Amino acid sequence: MPRCEQVPPAVDTPVDGVISRMRALDATLHPRDGVAVFNRVYLAVTEVVDRYVDTGRFADTHAAITLDVRFAQRYLEAVEAVVEERRPPACWRPLFQFRRHPGVRPLQFALAGINAHIGHDLALAVVDTCRTLGCAPADLEDEFDAVGDLLVSLEERIREDLMPGPDLLQIADPLTHLLGAWSLERARDATWTAARALWALRGLPDVAEEFTDRLDTAVGFAGRMLLTPLPEPRLGSR
Repeated sequence: MPRCEQVPPAVDTPVDGVISRMRALDATLHPRDGVAVFNRVYLAVTEVVDRYVDTGRFADTHAAITLDVRFAQRYLEAVEAVVEERRPPACWRPLFQFRRHPGVRPLQFALAGINAHIGHDLALAVVDTCRTLGCAPADLEDEFDAVGDLLVSLEERIREDLMPGPDLLQIADPLTHLLGAWSLERARDATWTAARALWALRGLPDVAEEFTDRLDTAVGFAGRMLLTPLPEPRLGSR
C-alpha cells in the first residue's frame, strides 16, 4: 500500500511550535492545577516526539509531524475554548471542571487528560492527517504505533512519579482500584478502531458526526470516573 508523500522536515518543525505553546501555557498555570499536571506530562511526550523527528526515528517523518501537530492542536483548542468561555469537547470537560478539586490527586489529572486525548482526540487527528496528506489510516499505522508505544512506555514512569507514596500496590488504597480499571493500551487499541471507523464513514457525514459525538461522550464519562475525588491515604498506605 502506498505511503504518504515523504517531505523532509524543516530545521524548525511545527512540533517546535506546539512545544512553545505548551511551555507558554505551563508558565500561566499553578503547578497543582489539574490542567498543568497533564500539560507537563504531554509536554514531556511531545519533546520526545520532537527528538524522534530530529533523529529520523519515524518511518515517514512528514506523516509523523502532521499527526503529532493535528493531535496536539485538539488539546490546545480545548484549552482555548475554556479561556474564551466556550464549552470544550465533552471528553475534556471533567478535567477542566475538577482541575482545582482538593480531593483529586495529580495522577488522576494526568491520566484523565491522557484518556481524553487518546480516547477522543487521537482518532480525530488520524482522520485529520489522512485528509491533509491524502492517505488512508493504514498508511499511518507505523506512526500511530510509534507514538502509542512512546505513551505506553511513559505511562509507568508517570504513575511512579505521581503516585502518592512508594508502595504502588496498596490494596486498600482507593486510587489503586480506580486506576486499575483503566488501561492506556486498551484505550489506544479502541482509538485505532474508532479512527478506521470514522474514515470508513467519511461519505456519511451525519453518521460520522453521531459516531464522533458518542465517542466524545463515552470518553468524557470515563474521564469523570478517573477524577472521582478520593480521601487522603490512611496512615501506613504511604
